[in-house]
Amino acid sequence: MADHATPNLPSSDFDRTFAFYAPLGFVEGWRDKGWMILTRGDLVLEFFPYPDIDPRTSSFSCCLRLDDLDSFYAVCKATGLPETHLGRPRLHPPRTEPWGGRVGALIDPDGTLLRLIQNGSETI
Repeated sequence: MADHATPNLPSSDFDRTFAFYAPLGFVEGWRDKGWMILTRGDLVLEFFPYPDIDPRTSSFSCCLRLDDLDSFYAVCKATGLPETHLGRPRLHPPRTEPWGGRVGALIDPDGTLLRLIQNGSETI
């Protein structure tokens, strides 16, 4: 297995978190009272309980580096997530950033920012 890292993200409620991520293609790999792991192919998101998180002030984030950003974004959009700059959950459409990479964004119900980055588009 290659070296890898998995983000550890807050969840105010594991059932609600899973209900949000399941339509995006994530399945539950592990859950007990203190931890939940969701997977989608090679993507792994790990969640810890944080019942008092304030989604309006959360600064949690991670990057999902995707081989096919457009397909993943289409799945997100097909679930009915709004493309807007306010509220949560929400989407920000992919665009080419000044540094050359294509990046979109997904903000989950707990206010966590998931940057959606097209693999191979970065210049580093």
